[in-house]
Amino acid sequence: MVMLLGCHNDAVTLCFVFQQVMAVRPDLRQHYVRACQNLGQPENPFIARVLQEADKNDKIRGTKGITLKIAGNNRLVPVQRVTDDDLQVLASVLRSTVLVTGLDLRYNVLTDAGAKNMATFLQENCTLRYLNLMFNDIGTSGAELIARALHRNETLVYLRMTGNKIGNKGGMFFASMLQINSTLEKLDLGDTDMEETTVRVALMLKNNSSLVELHLGKHEMKNFGVEQLCEALYENSSLRYLDLSCNKITCDGVKFLGELLKRNQTLEILDLNANRIEDDGAFYLSEALTLYNRTLQALSVVSNNISGKGLVALSDAMKTHMELSYIYIWGNKFDEATCMAFSELIQMGRLKPNCTDVEPYEVDGHVHLAELSYGLQKHYYWTPSCGEVTNKDANARLAIAAVSEYL
Repeated sequence: MVMLLGCHNDAVTLCFVFQQVMAVRPDLRQHYVRACQNLGQPENPFIARVLQEADKNDKIRGTKGITLKIAGNNRLVPVQRVTDDDLQVLASVLRSTVLVTGLDLRYNVLTDAGAKNMATFLQENCTLRYLNLMFNDIGTSGAELIARALHRNETLVYLRMTGNKIGNKGGMFFASMLQINSTLEKLDLGDTDMEETTVRVALMLKNNSSLVELHLGKHEMKNFGVEQLCEALYENSSLRYLDLSCNKITCDGVKFLGELLKRNQTLEILDLNANRIEDDGAFYLSEALTLYNRTLQALSVVSNNISGKGLVALSDAMKTHMELSYIYIWGNKFDEATCMAFSELIQMGRLKPNCTDVEPYEVDGHVHLAELSYGLQKHYYWTPSCGEVTNKDANARLAIAAVSEYL
């Protein structure tokens, strides 16, 4: 397999040995039972159930691999959340198979001790491509261990640390890691109690050529941070998805983003949800999109205190910027001109009804806009009780190329 190239000698040897038996159907459930006995740990029935289901998965016969979804917020089956001790056992099981390429451990109770086990696993493993650790209890020291493990790991392409309170120091460790790691493509550090690391992240983006997706939501980022980030992205030619949602960005910060859009030719998705860019910010964006940029495909300005003038300017930009296909505007100040402008875009076919979060309707001869449950990532924090969401209307990022291998 190609993924063996670049793995360290011990890991290469292990992978080679286990690939020789890939044609034999593994029994993850039995491996787990034996590992619990060997380590003197009680079985976690939730883990056992997931592994048993994985054993039945036809994909496990081939080389594509599977993702184990051991999410602690699963409401479809009884859940016993994964602890540090549980992870130690699970890691010992996964070391003996190359068939698991994704691991979803969101909303469990893993701490820095669990992060230590995960870091060891990442240093030894050469098949895992997706790791979701969002909303566990990992702190600064755990972040350091995982980040340092990724100095050596050359297969992981997507890491979600969302909601772990790793703080500024933890963020620094990941920024430093990205100056060394050349494999990771998608990194989510949103809502991690980071407030002062934007400059360090910006410096990293000047040199990193592998990252295509970066989430920096809820970072208390202000206009200076945006300026530093944009200056770095002038020299970056790989990033395609930038999430700056839920920060403190005003029109002054968007001025820098406008300049970035004039010069950057790779960015495809820009999420400014829940900032405060107002009309002036909308004008900066619309000018860049109308006259210069031809690569942006999706823009979210939800809940940004934009009034009719700014929203109409953005609608006008769509008439000349033909690559911009997705736009989300709910939570701003709609007037009649706004309603007419977006109704016209939809009626003329320029804006598809499933590519925006508003729908026009008429009452007494006046056009209004109703909200639709569509967006870039409506299910960022949760999934409905009916199971995983693959609806590309509610999660438009899944429909945009090269940014959507995993939820």
